[in-house]
Amino acid sequence: MKRIYLWTGLVAMAFTSSAALANAELAKAKNCMVCHAMTSKLVGPAFNSIAARYEDQKNAEDKLTKKVLIGGYGVWGQVPMPANPQVSEAEARTLVKWILAQ
Repeated sequence: MKRIYLWTGLVAMAFTSSAALANAELAKAKNCMVCHAMTSKLVGPAFNSIAARYEDQKNAEDKLTKKVLIGGYGVWGQVPMPANPQVSEAEARTLVKWILAQ
């Protein structure tokens, strides 16, 4: 019985970590990492800062998905976030869910 629990736990961890890795790879592939890092500010805010700011907002996922797609200005300072036409809406939503989970 212990083997079943161990196996189930290992499988769950593999899926969880591969999903996180896949989303980090998506962030790299879509050039998010040019301006953002996980824990430190680059041109734009760190992903963990974004997650903290929007932690309690119910519409955060929709709001940030839109921002990824069309860009924005003034929330994090003077540097605007450009639109990202290379990112589909589904990809933007995947990225935002990953960011908010930080």
